[in-house]
Amino acid sequence: MTRSIVVVSGGLSNPSSTRLLADQLATATDVALRGHGDAADLRVIELRELAHPLADHLLTGFPTGALAEAIEAVRDADGLIVVTPVFSASYSGLFKMFFDVLGPDLLRGKPVLLAATAGTARHSLVLEHAMRPLFSYLRAITVPTAVFAATEDFGGARSADFSERIATAATELADLVVGSPRAVPEDPFDNVT
Repeated sequence: MTRSIVVVSGGLSNPSSTRLLADQLATATDVALRGHGDAADLRVIELRELAHPLADHLLTGFPTGALAEAIEAVRDADGLIVVTPVFSASYSGLFKMFFDVLGPDLLRGKPVLLAATAGTARHSLVLEHAMRPLFSYLRAITVPTAVFAATEDFGGARSADFSERIATAATELADLVVGSPRAVPEDPFDNVT
């Protein structure tokens, strides 16, 4: 079976370490899905290319063109890989804008692999203190292993550990994607008045 995996890359430069990490996670997820006997249909959404349409959508309330196609791709995806650069100890504003324009239940029950890049490991907690709460609020199912990459993670002495983290996170995403049909968890606050 072919599984649709959408990669959302929030990098602002070209090339970017954010896109490099996104590509590594996508490749590892494809390998993990093949281990289940499935194939991955990978689609990458570069948010920097959608900056103007995102601003227009926030002003008008209507997505157009490439942004409408990106939203549709996320809606139809079996799983997501989301990667952002870290700015001011959090995800980038462009990254947040994209997830702000999605419908309130679009990610409900959808498996999501979280990842971030920054110049130093001091920012690694962004995964747990900013990204995981955002995707919990959106009712996505985040994989247990999130991947953070500092500059020194791309090559060098720590590259074996970094590759292992990528493989672990990708395997967790593949396991969720091919697992039993998505069980949407009941929101304990739905009946609170």
